Amino acid sequence: MKVNVEVECTPAEARAFLGLPDVTPLNEAMVAEMLKRMETNVAAMQPEELMKTWTSFGLQAQDQFRRLMEAAVKS
Repeated sequence: MKVNVEVECTPAEARAFLGLPDVTPLNEAMVAEMLKRMETNVAAMQPEELMKTWTSFGLQAQDQFRRLMEAAVKS
C-alpha cells in the first residue's frame, strides 16, 4: 500500500511543526559578519592586488615545477 501526503506550508511553519529551532537570528548575525569581512577585504579584490598575488604565486609554481622536472630527469 502506498500513501502520499502533500503538506503546503512555509519553511518556518515546517521547522516549528518538526520541533526544529528558529535559526533566523543566527543566520542574520552570520550574514552581517560576512558582509563586514567582505567590506574590510575589498581592497584585496582590486585587480592590481589580485595580479600581484597571482604573478608571485605563478613564478614560484613555475620554479618548483622546473626543479621537479630537472629532478625527474636526473633520476
